[in-house]
Amino acid sequence: MTEVGIRRTKHRSGERPVRAVNTWLIGSAVALGAFELFMLPLILLPRDAAWGWALVVPVLLTTPFWSLIHEAIHGTLIRRRAVNDACGRVLAVLYGSPFAMLKIGHLLHHRYSRTRERTEIYDPATSSWARTARGYYLRLCGGLYLLEVTALLLALLPVPVVRALGRRVDEPNSVAGLLFERIVQARVLWQFRFDATTIVMLYTAAFLAYGVHGWMLLAALAGRAFIVSLSDNAYHYGTDLDAPLEALNLRLPRALEQAALSFNLHGVHHRHPGLRWYELREEFLGEGGKYDLGWGAAAARQFQGPIELT
Repeated sequence: MTEVGIRRTKHRSGERPVRAVNTWLIGSAVALGAFELFMLPLILLPRDAAWGWALVVPVLLTTPFWSLIHEAIHGTLIRRRAVNDACGRVLAVLYGSPFAMLKIGHLLHHRYSRTRERTEIYDPATSSWARTARGYYLRLCGGLYLLEVTALLLALLPVPVVRALGRRVDEPNSVAGLLFERIVQARVLWQFRFDATTIVMLYTAAFLAYGVHGWMLLAALAGRAFIVSLSDNAYHYGTDLDAPLEALNLRLPRALEQAALSFNLHGVHHRHPGLRWYELREEFLGEGGKYDLGWGAAAARQFQGPIELT
């Protein structure tokens, strides 16, 4: 049997217990979302406002929460596609942005990374470091998540208006126009609108449940926004252009790597996007097992700012 065949047999033999782990992780994520949005404000905060510190937990678990959605985007969370997508939609609603939009945006990222999508790059012929830096640092420090949430407003707009907006924001160094065009496809639009409505209703109810403590939920969402936005381009900052498969493998302690569902092995993921999270480390070791940077160093160096196109 070939090495690939042995690897696939090993994966198949281990799939059942890992599927059980995935099911447990999904249930835990939903329970955590329910605690954050309703159980905490309705049961615990009336007893003692100090319980608000418990919101630190879901903030710190932002990366594994997103990693579950990421697995669903690639169809690797649950084997049955319908169940996989349903779980992805539920998790995305708790996250605060429709699954259809997150999926389209992420798959466009895979296709156009370092070509149309290169967040930190600016062309000195058409812009400047200072002009680019304003939007860059805003996006880095929470703006990406803010864009994902404000995109809910697209659900209110007629299709021709969304298409017109897509043409207006379309440019060579952005996938926004492509994203807008794909969202209004008939097969996607109804799901996007339904999930957007559900998110608005869910979070309106949550803020009503928090009442005068609503600022606590807002602070937790700000923490989520910062972690999501800081992490997003850390795996690509300063890497080669015109290379969609280019991404970094970042060093993390093994416990944190497992907690993040191996999301730090992003270079492996870009080269093999069909691998499940528990298959990435084996592939990483098979490719030589060399990290490009530590996760903290990769996240911090983004604050050097935009990079001039050369």
